Amino acid sequence: MKMNIRGSRVKITSAINDYIEAKIGKLDKYLENPNDVTANVLVKVKGKDQTVEVTIPMKKLILRAEDTHNDLYAAIDLVSEKLERQIRKNKTRMKKRIKEITDINIDFKVEKEEDEKGKIVKRKLVETKPMNEEEAILQMNLLGHDFFVFTNEATNQINILYRRKDTNYGIIETR
Repeated sequence: MKMNIRGSRVKITSAINDYIEAKIGKLDKYLENPNDVTANVLVKVKGKDQTVEVTIPMKKLILRAEDTHNDLYAAIDLVSEKLERQIRKNKTRMKKRIKEITDINIDFKVEKEEDEKGKIVKRKLVETKPMNEEEAILQMNLLGHDFFVFTNEATNQINILYRRKDTNYGIIETR
């Protein structure tokens, strides 16, 4: 797997780089064509907190995990474990979906950011792909989000899938 490692308010030393490549590189055993995959790793520092965010866009799925710890190496370990657990947990569902669907990759583009309170501080353009509700649940869980916007392939309408407090799911349908 190729790595794109960036630091925000932290310099990525060769030791940090090697550790990230070793930990995230262990995920190669779960991927069919690891040479075709690029993992985007962002290391952020805010106060004493060290945050590691890993996004692995694949042809048909996006794997994403983020973790924060006061020790950078511990944060790298935690995010690596999260990704591995996510892959193992959804392995059979992912294999089934990859065979059934053509492409469910979503492209998020940040358009504008502002720094005022009470204002819209971020906008994302979401390109939705037609999928069924089960595929949307899988994709939402893989991204680690509480909601997911998708085009329902049965109705060809934009739907919003969200996780309820009782751990079930809800869908908001549009007209």
